[in-house]
Amino acid sequence: MSSLSELQALLGEPVGRQPSPDDWYEVEQYVSSALPNDFKAFLNAYGSGAICGELVVFHPRGSSPLLERMRKTHQTFTEHRDKTLGFGDFEHVPYPFHPESGGLISWGYDHSGDEHFFLPCDPDPDRWKIVTMVHEEGCETFDGPFSAFALAFVRRLLDVDRYHGIDPQALEYLEPEDLEELVATGEIGPVQPSFEPF
Repeated sequence: MSSLSELQALLGEPVGRQPSPDDWYEVEQYVSSALPNDFKAFLNAYGSGAICGELVVFHPRGSSPLLERMRKTHQTFTEHRDKTLGFGDFEHVPYPFHPESGGLISWGYDHSGDEHFFLPCDPDPDRWKIVTMVHEEGCETFDGPFSAFALAFVRRLLDVDRYHGIDPQALEYLEPEDLEELVATGEIGPVQPSFEPF
């Protein structure tokens, strides 16, 4: 089973969307390349929204269009990089951003404050890597496609402690039934796989 199929199995059937072959034209013109097929297939099926309430992705025809967000993100990160490079800060921002040659291509963010990009490291976009700018203070590279990255992201959220998300000091003041209620409502603990469109 492909990582895209596994991801869709975890998230459930997408709401019926009618993608158009023209949806990606402007975005791919802007980046001067096709985008990874699994990324487009996922967005064509699900649209813009949040995976497990955490990982936010954008479709070109969504309420927050992908192209508009790409341009803004690339400009913001380029300005930040230009400021920090004057101080020799290559470790935290080691890559340029699109439209610079080989620059990172924005595709989404998560609610932890991390921004996610494609690293166009191969002529075949299906072989591009994922780079995560961690709170603008460094980056991590994922050596795999979008669907494998999103699947790993979901699995990490599923594999957390039952009381994850609560201040450890608060544990001593809460009654067991209060903790169980927080777990039951999904306010703490593992996250249920979901996709919330917007």
